[in-house]
Order: sequence, then structure tokens, then C-alpha cells
Amino acid sequence: MFTSGDRNLLRDALVEAARSDERVTGAALTGSAALDAEDAWSDIDLAFAVAGEPEPVLADFTTRMYREHGAVHHMDVVFERTVFRVFLLANTLQVDLAFWPEADFGATTPKFRLLFGKPQDRPQSPPPDARRWIDLAWLHALHARSSIERGRGWQAEYMIGRVREFTLSLACLRHGVPAVEGRGLDQLPASVTSPFEATLVRGLDDLGGPFRAVTELFLGEIESVDDDLARRLAPLLREIS
Repeated sequence: MFTSGDRNLLRDALVEAARSDERVTGAALTGSAALDAEDAWSDIDLAFAVAGEPEPVLADFTTRMYREHGAVHHMDVVFERTVFRVFLLANTLQVDLAFWPEADFGATTPKFRLLFGKPQDRPQSPPPDARRWIDLAWLHALHARSSIERGRGWQAEYMIGRVREFTLSLACLRHGVPAVEGRGLDQLPASVTSPFEATLVRGLDDLGGPFRAVTELFLGEIESVDDDLARRLAPLLREIS
């Protein structure tokens, strides 16, 4: 298990490696460190601006992570022209290194603290789309109903869970806390989260109650976004649950 000291030493080493690489023209802290919100379990998040093609720099840093810093595996997430390479270290530390084309390097969220270089002015990422989550939730509710009727218990459990996920995301959006990847769930008041305990499936013979419970909570969140849509969907959703 890594310590905060291990994490800090590695982050400093990676920033120093970037400073000494003439191909890297900028670096920034991203993630919780950019907001001074790290705890003992936080990972490393760094963004690098790269002049020219990012691939050679990405390859060199990847070699360094395996050779010098105990990487055992990695995966890539690609957004627009930026590659986010996510490393798993032997001490369980996660290290996310983003390699941005120089022209794209800049803050799109508050989680960006410049270490060196000159960032570009970037538009801020738009907030999540509540209507999109509503549409995905009612769609999964339909599949929850059909899964139950077909006797597909595991599929039904999955679909009910997805309705719960989207409904909780809508609650996070309404309360102004992070609304993706469950990041804001534990910041919601207990008065919001406690009713969701009834939506947890405790066995494949316990699907109807959780489905009805999550449907009612979902309807409440729809109402906070669009009263008219809630009125139109309520009879259908209550019928299928």
C-alpha cells in the first residue's frame, strides 16, 4: 500500500522529468490535488502539454513508469486529441498522466492548477444534461420490467441498479454536488439518500419492491426538472413497476 509520502515523491519526480524534457511545454495538477482536497487514498493526476506529436513523449513516460516506478499495468482513455494513460502501480497507487497537444492544453474544469507553461483559453466543460439522464433512466426502467417478466433476475437487478444510478445522479445535480461517477453521493443529505436504501435488491426474489421504490424516487427527480414530463411519465412508470 502506498503512502502520501510515496505519492508526493513520485509526483515530484514526474514533474521534474517533464520540466527536463524539451518536448513538454507545460504541466498542471489535475484532480483533487488541484483543489487541495487530497486524502490518503487520492491518486496522482497530471496533465502535460506536448509540442509536436504526443506519442513519442507518451511512449517515453510509459517506459519510465514501468522501469523506474513499479507500474504493473496501464489503460488509455482518449478524449478529443488527448490521451489519458492510467497506470496501476505495484503499491496500488493509480497514476493518471494526460498528454495534451500544446494547442489544447488548458483548464476545462476547476481541477487544473498550472505548474509551468502557458495554458490556452478553453471553454469550460458543460454541466451534465439532466434530460439525458431522465431519458436513460426511463429506458432502463422499461428493460427492468421486461427482464422481470421474462424471469431474467440478474438482468432485472442490473436494470434496476441503472435506474437508481441515474436517479441519484439527478439528485446530485439538483443539490449542486459532483454528479458523475458517484463522486457526490456521500455529500448528499441523509434525507435524500436514506429512501434509496429501499431500492437495493437484496436477492433475486426481491425485485418488485426495489423497482417500485426507485420508480417513485425517479419520478420525484423528474418533477424537479420538468413538471409536465413528470405528469406524462408517471402513469406509465407506475404501471410497469
